[in-house]
Amino acid sequence: MRHSITHIALVVRDYDEAIAFYCGVLGFDLLEDTYQPEQDKRWVVVRPKGGQGASLVLARASKPEQEPFIGDQTGGRVFLFLNTDDFWRDYNRLTAEGVAFVREPATHDYGTVAVFRDLYGNLWDLLQLRDGHPAAV
Repeated sequence: MRHSITHIALVVRDYDEAIAFYCGVLGFDLLEDTYQPEQDKRWVVVRPKGGQGASLVLARASKPEQEPFIGDQTGGRVFLFLNTDDFWRDYNRLTAEGVAFVREPATHDYGTVAVFRDLYGNLWDLLQLRDGHPAAV
């Protein structure tokens, strides 16, 4: 039996501002942006450029009770982990784009990591795992 995680839903305030950040600032690819008239919503899927793993479904909050979770889907914990093959290239590029890093780069046994906030406040690790790590790119 083989399984994989295909998508992770990320609650956003607005489709277009989310696409602008994830594709324009983080450099993700826009895989799909399809209007679904029966539900009056869009199916928006993005994935890190060159990535083969899970993608993000940018899911606009559609009910008032979903709105408080925009930017805080995990209660303030790091939520997503963006693995890179060149930490310093991507750290410098994201810093130049104005991405707010809330934890400076540090090197650990597993690799190099820094924590940043996305446009809504979700925390992400920018991460380059050491060579030989099972999840390294």
